[in-house]
Amino acid sequence: MEERELDHLRRCVELAAEALDAGDEPFGSVLVDGAGKVRAEDRNRIAGGDSTRHPEFELARWAAEHLTPEERASATVYTSGEHCPMCSAAHAWVGLDRIVYVASSAQLSGWLAEWGRPQGPVNALPVQEVAPSVKVEGPVDELVPAVKELHRRLAQGA
Repeated sequence: MEERELDHLRRCVELAAEALDAGDEPFGSVLVDGAGKVRAEDRNRIAGGDSTRHPEFELARWAAEHLTPEERASATVYTSGEHCPMCSAAHAWVGLDRIVYVASSAQLSGWLAEWGRPQGPVNALPVQEVAPSVKVEGPVDELVPAVKELHRRLAQGA
């Protein structure tokens, strides 16, 4: 993985921390075009009651409105956690190219079980089970501890 990609993932972790500090679940994502330019970023915003306000879903919507199909086909979404099925589907439907994530859905499920916390309301399927044509890379081991700590803070109310 190139340093610039790690920088994008570090930004995702920062956005996840911002989400947690704002009372949301700790997820953050960055949309980067084929030339390497950051086009949009977002963090989880579900605290207001709309559980679909995931950053990956918001970036898919943003891309559909602001990028051509050709631009979407060369764009990458960097994210602190692997897309859920809803976000995986949105990513594929709008024709985005790659996903690079820090922590996998399986890792998150394992952490929740370790901490005695309930799983989410939707099965944690790997991206490629939902969107088999999407290129996926992750987890990124060197950043996983930071993401795990954010989720631990959420789970333990710290």
